[in-house]
Amino acid sequence: MNGAQRAAILLLTLGEQDAAEVLKHLSARDVQAVGTAMAALSSVSREHVEHALDKLNEDMGRQTSLGVGTEEYIRKILVNALGENKAGGLIDRILLGRSSKGLESLKWMESRAIAEMINQEHPQIIALVLAHLEPDQAAEVIGYLPLRVRSDAVMRIATLDGVQPHALNELDEIMERQFSGNNKKLKSANVGGLKAAADILNAMEGSREAELMTAIRSHDDALGGRIEDLMFVFEDLAELDDRGMQTLLREVPSGTLITALKGAEPEVREKIFANMSKRAADMMRDDLEVKGPVRLSEVDAAQKEVLGIARKLSDAGQLSLAAGGDEFV
Repeated sequence: MNGAQRAAILLLTLGEQDAAEVLKHLSARDVQAVGTAMAALSSVSREHVEHALDKLNEDMGRQTSLGVGTEEYIRKILVNALGENKAGGLIDRILLGRSSKGLESLKWMESRAIAEMINQEHPQIIALVLAHLEPDQAAEVIGYLPLRVRSDAVMRIATLDGVQPHALNELDEIMERQFSGNNKKLKSANVGGLKAAADILNAMEGSREAELMTAIRSHDDALGGRIEDLMFVFEDLAELDDRGMQTLLREVPSGTLITALKGAEPEVREKIFANMSKRAADMMRDDLEVKGPVRLSEVDAAQKEVLGIARKLSDAGQLSLAAGGDEFV
């Protein structure tokens, strides 16, 4: 079972009210992933439930209470230290400036609808909107944009460096007028950059990613090179250390891994087999032989799923990815 499936089982065991309270704290993309997993569950065995609860208990055992409830703690210490009046503006800059209500609303929309909304906007506006989305969602949106817009949008994301707060605030207000919700002024301009562009390209289907990189290199070869240096492809998994590979393999569903390995280079396969027990590696080899031909699009999708899991583990500090000789975290 993958993480979404385990989360789905857990929520089903909690009951409606408690499950709803948990979902309030998830991002739009996570809610969609867990909701899809819940809808796909037909019958759940006792073993599956026990496995999901055991995994939760294991994960919780590695966590601490540090960082929980920090927002209220910050409010209290600032008010106590500076007084209500002086602390008010500082609290606003620290806490309210971390997110954008209008732009956040886009994360709940279908990718095609977002593309239709922004495809007539100025290219810099398109880049700003895409930079605020999760990489996989931004990749989907780009797929619905006109061909002439795609490479330009990714190049602008890569070169975003210090956007004026008033410009982001204005964009946020435009988006918010199309949705409901309370206004929160955006105070931070830390969006976009080479890493954001690389993440979006990493999340794209292989042929579309290659097409965009070719277009970017034709416009600006040096910029394309810097983006590629930060991209992490399936073959780079051979460079993971053994501990990182074992962490990754615990999270990847076996069916996904088998499909991904159908198109993998020999060194990647051997790296993965070397980090399994002999019995598990032998079974995986047998499964690969029995599976037969697989569509290239299916292999690409499976490899993207494995890379997505690897990036999430990297962001959580559970493994280190390297690309182009640099650490990718």
